[in-house]
Amino acid sequence: MASVLVPLAQGCEELEATTVVDLLRRAGVNVVTAGLDDQPVRASRGMLIVPDMALDEALKQSYDMVVLPGGLPGADHLNQDPRIHRLLRDMADSGRFTAAICAAPKVFASAGLLSGKRVTSFPGALDGYAGFDYREDAVVQDGRVITSRGPGTAMDFALSLIENLVGKERRDKVEASLQRPARERASI
Repeated sequence: MASVLVPLAQGCEELEATTVVDLLRRAGVNVVTAGLDDQPVRASRGMLIVPDMALDEALKQSYDMVVLPGGLPGADHLNQDPRIHRLLRDMADSGRFTAAICAAPKVFASAGLLSGKRVTSFPGALDGYAGFDYREDAVVQDGRVITSRGPGTAMDFALSLIENLVGKERRDKVEASLQRPARERASI
């Protein structure tokens, strides 16, 4: 069974975090949410999220993918945590997936993972960083690095993660169960 780690920081964007976790779990993916410490996470709009475990405990396991939700100051907190940078570099070095949405692609940039890559983010989130090919698509994948724009693209982002982890057939099944009108479905 595919496994995914979703680190949650205080001030994360709850729509992005919960959409990713919900859709991946609907697809039968084992998802572990981990707080940077052992406290509940107060998201950017005030929702209280109780992670499955603290990051130190979660890092004792291996994952096929790590997904960083955005939001501020959540993405800044992730970016200031050396464990997250080390995890991202380890994932990339071992050929596993890294994914980030909204402001979180800046964590990838700070960790040195975006050099020469096609990426997207929330507008302005990558200002001050260089060395990548910035796109404005809803979801951008370059190899095993997947990025997305923000809360409005969270469903397309999560569906692309499902396709990468467990295949197009499972992605299509999950998407059909969501009752999204066909005109809104993105072909990723």
